[in-house]
Amino acid sequence: MKTYQKNLPLITLKKTKTDFPCVKIVTSKEASEFIRNFYSDDLGIFESFFILLLNRSNNTIGYAKISQGGIVGTVIDATIIAKYCVEALAKSVILAHNHPSGNLVPSEADKEITKKIVATLKIFDCAVLDHVILTEESYFSFADEGLMY
Repeated sequence: MKTYQKNLPLITLKKTKTDFPCVKIVTSKEASEFIRNFYSDDLGIFESFFILLLNRSNNTIGYAKISQGGIVGTVIDATIIAKYCVEALAKSVILAHNHPSGNLVPSEADKEITKKIVATLKIFDCAVLDHVILTEESYFSFADEGLMY
């Protein structure tokens, strides 16, 4: 029979103070403008995927860069996104990636990964509010176009 140490540290939940701005996000335009700050001069060079984490009041509580790829794509792992959402106790999330080509039309791969992430986060009671595609000049919103699943 195995015995376990009795002096193991107790794991607790606690709120950590950060300097991350708490901003209420209501529209896709607000989301795209806020998320644009995560990119530097690389918006038109290579594709990157970010998530914006929100609380129940749609206030920003954090963000994470999920991946950075090449000129035509990047790999997105729904498990990693779920990890960030659970750790932050996020109740909703906005997905975002850029198209260096300037093309605002979502690809079939963009649509499929959105469906997969929506299904994954539903398990954790975390809603995907939107998936925003950014270009240097503009943005595309899945929610505005009725493409959220």
